[in-house]
Amino acid sequence: MSLLRYLANSPATDMLLTAGVPPSIKLSNELKRAAMNPLTPGDCERYARELMSEKDWDDFLGLGDYDLAVTYPETGRFRVNLYKQRNSISITLRHIVDILPSLEELNLPSWIIEYILMPHGLIIVSGPAGHGKTTTLAAMVDIINTSRKCNIVTLEDPIEYLHEHKKSNVNQREIGLDTKSFVEGLKHVFRQDPDIIVVGEMRDADSFAIALQAADTGHLVLTTVHASTSVSTIERAINIFPPHQQNLIRTRLADNLLFVLSQRLVPLKKGEGSILAYEKLITSYSIKNFIREGKTHQIKSQMLSGTEEFTSLEASLAQLYNSGFITFENALLYSENKQFFKDMAKPSEGSRG
Repeated sequence: MSLLRYLANSPATDMLLTAGVPPSIKLSNELKRAAMNPLTPGDCERYARELMSEKDWDDFLGLGDYDLAVTYPETGRFRVNLYKQRNSISITLRHIVDILPSLEELNLPSWIIEYILMPHGLIIVSGPAGHGKTTTLAAMVDIINTSRKCNIVTLEDPIEYLHEHKKSNVNQREIGLDTKSFVEGLKHVFRQDPDIIVVGEMRDADSFAIALQAADTGHLVLTTVHASTSVSTIERAINIFPPHQQNLIRTRLADNLLFVLSQRLVPLKKGEGSILAYEKLITSYSIKNFIREGKTHQIKSQMLSGTEEFTSLEASLAQLYNSGFITFENALLYSENKQFFKDMAKPSEGSRG
């Protein structure tokens, strides 16, 4: 419990417990070890047992890895991942703040509001693991919850942010606890009379197909995908289907996709904390045609200089660097097109480094 309190009171994003080394935290994407003795396999097993119910423990022993969320009233709420490695147990803990951050606090653009308040369509937030996709999705849900009178059904693995009922009803379902899987939850979601469907992560063709059906039939669907760019997000959504279905999926995706936001959390120049950089792709008429015609690979090359519907990750990184928020080295590290970023990097005197 003392380790959880330490994490909750620190600026760190995660705590890592692994046998053979002291407890470690992640601060600005760097690992820092505590001035403590190395943990033993017995220590890690004891911590794991304290975090889990007997049923969770039995499931974990059979699966080899396990996700859950735990709440301690005096300390806070934490996302927990446990996994076996080298005949011992490792634990990753993430502190989840109680108050949902605003778009401004997350460095997200205000134009998002126009789209998340639309009655139907598909919105995808993408990026690597650990780059804030779940937090962005939760902030979007909170705006809808605050602004609209509707029924929201979420499918999450696990539930991280707890939403109060505001103007909307928010029904949060946890995979493995409230429903067997994302696919099973989605199969039954239409009977629950949702206006908004939130899927923590799209992992397979069946989930994508039901999500597109939901968007087709007048629902707003918000989800996340593990993909590195907005264009690769679209390509992954198409390529997850067998070849004979892909033309139909391109058409349905073009008709229903509202926007893709591909994001990265970049360490701040002055240490402690990170700031969000993002690539946006709004499905305008021209973007829809690229998707329908199977020419998604041309989107970035033809719109790299920046248009109303497309802003590259490099442009966002350059803006943060030029404003003095992040270092040149980190901006370059997170760029997909490094030469394009270099061409746009024009820092004020003394901001480089």
